[in-house]
Amino acid sequence: MNAYRTEGFGNAITPQRPAQADDTQPRQRPTAVVIGSGFGGLAAAIRLSVKGYQVKVLEKLDAPGGRAYVHHQDGFTFDAGPTIITAPFLLEELWALCGQRFADDVTLVAMDPFYRVRFADGTWFDYNGDAEHMRAEVARFEPADLPGYERFLEEAERCKTLGFEGMGDMAFDKISDLMAAIPDFLRMGAWRSLYSLVAKHIRNEKLRVVMSFHPLLIGGNPFAVTCAYALINSLERTWGVHSAMGGTGAIVRGLVGLLQARGVPVRCNAPVTQIRIEQGRACGVELETGEFIPADIVVSNADTAWTYKHLVAPEHRRVWSDRKIDKGHYSMGLFVWYFGTSRQYADVPHHMMVLGERYEGLLKDIFKRHHLAKDFSLYLHRPTATDPSLAPEGCDTFYVLSPVPHLDSGTDWATQAEPYRQAIAEALQASVLPGLQDCIVTSKVTTPQDFQDRLWSYKGAGFGLEPLLLQSAWFRPHNRSEDVPGLFVVGASTHPGAGVPGVLMSAKALETVVPHVQS
Repeated sequence: MNAYRTEGFGNAITPQRPAQADDTQPRQRPTAVVIGSGFGGLAAAIRLSVKGYQVKVLEKLDAPGGRAYVHHQDGFTFDAGPTIITAPFLLEELWALCGQRFADDVTLVAMDPFYRVRFADGTWFDYNGDAEHMRAEVARFEPADLPGYERFLEEAERCKTLGFEGMGDMAFDKISDLMAAIPDFLRMGAWRSLYSLVAKHIRNEKLRVVMSFHPLLIGGNPFAVTCAYALINSLERTWGVHSAMGGTGAIVRGLVGLLQARGVPVRCNAPVTQIRIEQGRACGVELETGEFIPADIVVSNADTAWTYKHLVAPEHRRVWSDRKIDKGHYSMGLFVWYFGTSRQYADVPHHMMVLGERYEGLLKDIFKRHHLAKDFSLYLHRPTATDPSLAPEGCDTFYVLSPVPHLDSGTDWATQAEPYRQAIAEALQASVLPGLQDCIVTSKVTTPQDFQDRLWSYKGAGFGLEPLLLQSAWFRPHNRSEDVPGLFVVGASTHPGAGVPGVLMSAKALETVVPHVQS
């Protein structure tokens, strides 16, 4: 039986006092169960613990991290997912809440360049945060585009101020939140696509690619997502792009350490298969084993579409019905090949985009036609450029990511994964990694099918709903469930969206809508 009652949907949680209770005894704290230990779930657990909740974190996998899981294979360390840290102050906040210093646990290294964007003809653009360097790079491709580039930066800064700083941690819990934000959406011209905003100011096609590819890092098509995501450009220029020594997994370990110090357990190998709802509100979760864990509130860091479709019974879903979930436009899938080499490639930077011949046409194949094309554009990650400890001595650790259609493509990844990997290996060997095929010493592949089967990501999409205008802010799944009192969601597939800053901000938004704990 639930030991607490709530005085209304979003008010204080207070203990139900048993008859003749001893008032000298300390009150038991209300319980919050967090499903999933990705960045969003760990950040939510920390914030809830600081607010006074007794928190339990349940993780399906055998180790924390979710999409930020770490693979160890043959002496190589592979970050499974996020590799880029921007807005590090959001992490510093979590350590400060616990009375600790982020820098005491994790060392961040500033990247320069942030990325190298390499085109199919072998030319490249080194993208960083130095204003003079960036102007010189723009001028190297098209001097006439310099004034337009400056105008684009002004618009990106406006989007950061209005979109990230103004709306990032707003829960969009009520229709009045949407109405209040409409003037800022209008100021950003948010009905336009990001690519159209870039093209409005810049004529050179290569520069248009350089200034518009960023939404792909959070699951969006630059030709379709709202231009509000120009804010990513400004975020990077303001706070830089960083990588963690020890890999992104070092940050996960640090977050788990903060929770352990607060007495918050992270229980692995504990997949949740149902959110139990009694008397119209969430009262706990059931595990695959049948075990029931009671809670006063449930916070899901799992994929939101999966949460509603598979963890909440249909009779409890008025807003997020199966029909609405199925009709959503979902982000692309991800094909990721992790590999280690017996030699080092010193001329390859930490982050590189290795682009193919097509840009708009390839993105149409991925997002609109759901067709697995023979060509591809790649994100190549070489963390040993910064931290050699992630590979055996004299070796390099890599992962290469190819955006691909989600599972609506009908691709049989069981048969297609190896030919696709081989095609990528050949392309890399012919471009930036000469002699690659002869020096691969370890290899592992993840496909959209793995995202569905292992991470329970709906349609195998890498980032939940695509960040279109009408799937953002108020129109994205709310941080406080529209359907189930006592259920809350954080992570990439809720507001404000994907990317490490986005999922950390979702935990800040959560704080504004969870019931406060009455002392």
